[in-house]
Amino acid sequence: MAHSIISWFTVKKLTWLLVGIGLLCILASLYTYQRIQQIHAFNKAVSAGKTPDTDQQSVEAKFATALYLAKKERYKEATLLFTQLMPKGNTSQKAAIQYNVGNMFFLRGLAINGTSMTVRNEAEYFIRQAKTAYQSSLKLDNTHWDVRHNFDRLLTMLPGTPTPGVGESDTPGLIMGNIPVGLP
Repeated sequence: MAHSIISWFTVKKLTWLLVGIGLLCILASLYTYQRIQQIHAFNKAVSAGKTPDTDQQSVEAKFATALYLAKKERYKEATLLFTQLMPKGNTSQKAAIQYNVGNMFFLRGLAINGTSMTVRNEAEYFIRQAKTAYQSSLKLDNTHWDVRHNFDRLLTMLPGTPTPGVGESDTPGLIMGNIPVGLP
């Protein structure tokens, strides 16, 4: 039995085994290099607002497309695309989706409201939708400070929403600066 095991370890067989392992490593390296190039091209296309050549159906590609649409103020299309992504994403991605949906509603509310810090009737709907989206994002990932900051800004704009533990002289919006962050 020991003799049959030793017969496997001949120089010729070990050489072929090492050549096979070497070829496998070369093929794996070539695949990895190609994948890195695809990822680079993907990131470049997404940054330019173009459709990537690879991974077009990935959550990341659709998220980038929705974010691009939001930056171009095509909020309805962006919201629809973000909504379609919700079941597909992981918890972190879902939190980011809710954050961006909140930002879109917040921007729309701010555009209708103007510079006034009190919400008029036509803007209140958008502000409340943003509040709901920010709350959903915080439930999914409560460590995202941009969401907390924008949520804090939003609370100062909503009329008649009492904040527990805050008196009339206190304003919950004085915790952080007045400018929302991370808006598309």
